[in-house]
Amino acid sequence: MGFPIHRLRRLRQHASLRRMVREISLTPADLIYPLFVTFGENKQEPIKSMPGQFRWSVDRLVSEVSEVWALGIPAVILFGIPEHKDERGSSALANDGVVQTAVRALKAALPDLMVITDVCIDEYTSHGHCGIVREGKILNDETLDCLQAMALSHAEAGVDMIAPSDMMDGRVKAIRDALDQRGHTEMPIMAYSAKYASALYAPFRDAAFSSPSFGDRRSYQMDAANAREALREVELDIEEGADIVMVKPALFYLDILRQVRDMAQVPVAAYQVSGEYSMIKAAAQQDWIDEKSVMMESLLSIKRAGADLILTYFAKEAALLLNNNDS
Repeated sequence: MGFPIHRLRRLRQHASLRRMVREISLTPADLIYPLFVTFGENKQEPIKSMPGQFRWSVDRLVSEVSEVWALGIPAVILFGIPEHKDERGSSALANDGVVQTAVRALKAALPDLMVITDVCIDEYTSHGHCGIVREGKILNDETLDCLQAMALSHAEAGVDMIAPSDMMDGRVKAIRDALDQRGHTEMPIMAYSAKYASALYAPFRDAAFSSPSFGDRRSYQMDAANAREALREVELDIEEGADIVMVKPALFYLDILRQVRDMAQVPVAAYQVSGEYSMIKAAAQQDWIDEKSVMMESLLSIKRAGADLILTYFAKEAALLLNNNDS
């Protein structure tokens, strides 16, 4: 039976009723804030391709994250920009590396904050790839040793969660084994499980100076045309010990996110990546869209598609808006 007995607009007439019957809700607790950390003091370097985002020195990072924590955002994820890069990304493994130093500072200042670290050597290698390179080929198994050492150095610095993003086969098991053998059995792993070879990463690579010096990353990141393969990646990561799985990017892959949510019995994260953020910022700067409305609609779409957690550069702005709307 339809109209006029059923009038769906009845539930849309009043703002309070719209809130009462809303099918999903977005809160600051759903958000993880990605941050770039670099060496030096009193640094807050603007990232041209990511308006409103910065490369932070550790001292300024603590102040910024204190504001983030006060907004109710429970977690940050750190990406390091080292002083020196080499073929093997050695700076990624150093106990006094930039991320390791930042982890110690953040945990000392904000012990209840969830500090997550990206585990991948691309930001630290001179060639910009996520693995060891020999004769132009990215080597899978040889890279696992580096990822294990990097994860251990982060764990020993006091990080709360490890997030491998390299897309090497077997890296979740390798990291899980290394952590367990060193007594870090309680350390959760959030795996970048369905990470696609996307053009949307360009602003991030500008921010982290991590563009590949040759070729691309299609031999290890996923083909944008593939969906079933994403489910295999997720299934294998869960078998290897992933506690949370991730789909990246988010907005262009909401169909993948929905399929992963339907099949996985672990929490699912989605990463609204730098290109998704920068497109909204750029359009807003041209007055083509209302930035706040599009920001919130984009985040709701990710939550509606099935994300339990959302990594987004909009986290701080969204939390401010959500908190003001609740008051």
